[in-house]
Amino acid sequence: MSFLICLAALFFLMGIAYRGFSVILFAPVAAMGAVLLTDPAAVPVLFSGLFMEKLVGFLKLYFPVFLLGAVFGKLIEISGFARSIVGAVTGLLGEGRAIVAIVLVGAILTYGGVSLFVAVFAVYPFAAELFRRSNIPKRLIPGTIALGAFTFTMDTLPGTPQIQNIIPASFFKTDAYAAPWLGVIGALFVFGVGVAYLEWRRRRAGDEGYGEGHTNEPQAVEDWVVIHPLVALLPLLVVGIGNRLLLAWITASYGEQASAALTPEMAAHPVTVPIKTVAAIWAVQGALLLGIVATVILGFRNLAERFSEGSKAAVAGALLAGMNTATEYGFGAVIAALPGFKVISDALSAIPNPLINEAVTVNVLAGVTGSASGGLSIALAALSGRFIEAAQAAGIPLEVMHRVASMASGGMDTLPHNGAVITLLAVTGLTHRQSYGDIFAITIIKTVAVFFVIGVYYLTGLV
Repeated sequence: MSFLICLAALFFLMGIAYRGFSVILFAPVAAMGAVLLTDPAAVPVLFSGLFMEKLVGFLKLYFPVFLLGAVFGKLIEISGFARSIVGAVTGLLGEGRAIVAIVLVGAILTYGGVSLFVAVFAVYPFAAELFRRSNIPKRLIPGTIALGAFTFTMDTLPGTPQIQNIIPASFFKTDAYAAPWLGVIGALFVFGVGVAYLEWRRRRAGDEGYGEGHTNEPQAVEDWVVIHPLVALLPLLVVGIGNRLLLAWITASYGEQASAALTPEMAAHPVTVPIKTVAAIWAVQGALLLGIVATVILGFRNLAERFSEGSKAAVAGALLAGMNTATEYGFGAVIAALPGFKVISDALSAIPNPLINEAVTVNVLAGVTGSASGGLSIALAALSGRFIEAAQAAGIPLEVMHRVASMASGGMDTLPHNGAVITLLAVTGLTHRQSYGDIFAITIIKTVAVFFVIGVYYLTGLV
């Protein structure tokens, strides 16, 4: 019975998200409903002492990353930098390589620190124009954007500042550059197979063309000062390089633990932070701040009249994204406390190989919750201790555990109820029936890539 209660709560939340209802509202309903069916007297205790504690704890660590990432991405968009980058890439590759061009643009933006949600808005207008000129069906745009923004730059390439690559660092005491060789190999696999699939789909479309009668067709905006693409790339380089340099500086400057006392009274009980838990998070936050400053300085003429409204939209987006993920984190903590979760955990733990065990566990939970970061947080919060113990017993570096966990979170997370998928289809004016098949194919490719990387590790020992 407890197992069925656990599954019912999970599928209830999945169904709610699929139908477009707010996860922020219904995650606590699903969690507390499961507790109610298990032990009614425990509902208020677990709501205040577990659900809300985990929700707030997640926001304490990660909300600044959501906020700064959203602001940076919005500034990249409204400054005209995104458009400049798109124009340069398409000019370099030519309109005949529209699919590769849009994939690379999405990859450049998201690897540079732009939120994948913002990348959807930034890339779509240029994808639509390029696909129309190249006579490629519009229905292939969502899959193309998904490959560039939702896959290898989200969790596979070493150093990516996306939250899915940051979360494992606090559990495994690693950093964003964990297992760089495996990350690069995995990224090349996803990019190569993904582009080959999309090009095959384009060829199969034959003379179908872009199509007529589409909704949400973008309108050109021409009132900003043209930015040179090399200038537009500078803020992205600042974020990427700054992240690496700040991580090294923080680790070298603070050591294992940092303490601060601003007054004599505080000296007896200073504020203390374990550096291994927050170093990667601090480095990303600092890098995004530097990127924001660079964007404002370099794009001031275009941003002067747009900054106020743009920053408000970015903050609103960060609040929504952060709260969505935090409520899923609280939901996952409650589900992990249910007796039925132990049944699921024991079933998954029957997989003897630590890397495959971790990959399957994270993939399953990311798929059920419809969130890469949510599923990853749930899995690591509940099971990271077991993963670490198994890895140490097998002699597997924790950097490999980090990379596999991160990549697995971006596997089956993009099921139909995934928030990013719903946003992508809404922005492009397409439906699940028209375009989800291609998104799902990219999902399968990304899932296979996790196990491909595990195989590479065992065959070569590369980290």
